[in-house]
Amino acid sequence: MKEPLRPVRYDDRDDTVRLLDQRELPGVESWLALRSSAEVADAIRTLAVRGAPAIGVAAAFGLAADARRGADAAALARHAELLARARPTAVNLAWAVRRVSRRFGEGGEAVLAEAQAIRDEDEAACRRLGALGAPLLPPGARVLTHCNAGALATAGYGTALGIVRAAVEAGNAVTVLADETRPFFQGARLTAWELQRDGIPVTVLTDGMAGWLMARGEVDAVVVGADRIARNGDVANKIGTYGLAVLAAHHRLPVYVAAPWSTVDRDTPDGGAIPIEERSGDEVTVIGGLRVAPLGVPARYPAFDVTPAALVTAIVTERGLARAPYGPALEALGRAQGPGILDRPAGPIV
Repeated sequence: MKEPLRPVRYDDRDDTVRLLDQRELPGVESWLALRSSAEVADAIRTLAVRGAPAIGVAAAFGLAADARRGADAAALARHAELLARARPTAVNLAWAVRRVSRRFGEGGEAVLAEAQAIRDEDEAACRRLGALGAPLLPPGARVLTHCNAGALATAGYGTALGIVRAAVEAGNAVTVLADETRPFFQGARLTAWELQRDGIPVTVLTDGMAGWLMARGEVDAVVVGADRIARNGDVANKIGTYGLAVLAAHHRLPVYVAAPWSTVDRDTPDGGAIPIEERSGDEVTVIGGLRVAPLGVPARYPAFDVTPAALVTAIVTERGLARAPYGPALEALGRAQGPGILDRPAGPIV
């Protein structure tokens, strides 16, 4: 058995954040050693680490590195603001920064302990939601997924792929169809890599193939992750998710969204209030240093889209499953364990 894939680690021997550089996969397994929150913020912006839970863990560790190197509370507050803005759509980033900020006045050991708790709780949450979501998949299910919502996008195990892993561990011989997910190819490069690593059958599709395969009866369920879930159940995820959900609705296929509770943002009323990151068009027109569109032709790259709650069959969190109507369902899950450490504190980052 391979060691579980955990892409974000903290080395307390030299106070460095170690990240598996996802820009280099699948060709090279390269680990970055980052010594400050500024370096972590750059890694987040440049997609060396990506996935909503993973960037939250990385940010928490970055602040722990600063604190352990002697930064005072005022400096940490400034660093926290910069980190929280590194990517605006994924709510887990600001959530993790808020959470560790409550320990800034207690010293570096306390900040690191909080960051480690975030990491440990995220992996535990993924394993729990995986176990809760696995029974949704019929025997031998052919699962279509988009982007990468696996171990690489989390502290470990994964959300959408956590459901797949839990199903396989329970004896269900599911297979995965992975959208390549242009323009960063998270499906082709990352989802396929980690599933192959774990011996789970996976086939890569181009982003335009899903509808045809659905029409041919070759897809049983769509399972995706999320970067933010609004109070009404609208879901922000990697661009292309909305189109898949529309296709699934037409073909009467279930769409399951898997995310830790920290991704549920009850301060955001609906999808229209979710900030959508727009990245450089160069990421669309240049691939691996090779220009694939004529010089001078512009490109758009909204990195995320919003899938309306009406197109979502169920939202799977470690606290339980939510089904429509999502407003009351998510509110009930929020009350299920009380305010607890997993809830986002209200108010500003610091």
